[in-house]
Amino acid sequence: MSLPRVYFVGSGPGDPELLTLKAKRLLEAADVVVYAGSLVSREVLELAAGAEKYNSYGMSLEELVALMAENARRGRLVLRLHSGDISIYSAAAEQARELRRLGIEVEFVPGVSSFQAAAARLGVEYTVPEVSQTVILTRAPGRTPVPEKERLAELARHRASMVIFLSAARAERVQRELLCAYPPETPVAVVYSVTTEEEKVVRCTLSELAESVERAGIKRRALILVGDFLKEHSTRSVLYGGS
Repeated sequence: MSLPRVYFVGSGPGDPELLTLKAKRLLEAADVVVYAGSLVSREVLELAAGAEKYNSYGMSLEELVALMAENARRGRLVLRLHSGDISIYSAAAEQARELRRLGIEVEFVPGVSSFQAAAARLGVEYTVPEVSQTVILTRAPGRTPVPEKERLAELARHRASMVIFLSAARAERVQRELLCAYPPETPVAVVYSVTTEEEKVVRCTLSELAESVERAGIKRRALILVGDFLKEHSTRSVLYGGS
């Protein structure tokens, strides 16, 4: 007899057409969906037409785990629905740890991350030959602290392509720390609520970041993309250079 199971599913950045086929199949078959509040789009939730739906906003970890475990033990198909991809800023690991401790199996189903959707929206590639071959995904400290060695000022020393999550409300601090290493004219794109009807893109230089974000009224649900990958380049990849 198989153990009860909970599926952690990445719902992508908002557009239901960016769900994986597996995520769509599970949503359509689900008995219970526990979703991450307003971060999960209404259109994605509508795919789980026959499921009981629970908004996890305001739930404690203990309440959340108990809800999922109880329904999984009853033989119901339980989905924990996160925005974007499970592997980045989802807090899924601590939920999965508690479920496994209770004898509940866990399976992660990946989704399209907002950093991927933002690059697609802008038509850019983060890794450009002779410009940058490294992508840094990070955030500014807030309610969740950031290790001292991962401060933005430290990471900026690499001058790599950078994607900053969960930090639009701290744009002034982001700008100040990045200017420790990136030149003021470094291009920046702030992408708000990518792939949804509310999507907004703000382009500026690093020296204009805080002012541009404030003028656009962006406080949350935005990525800050920084680096020379945002420029037009004429370099060619050796992948297509022949032998």
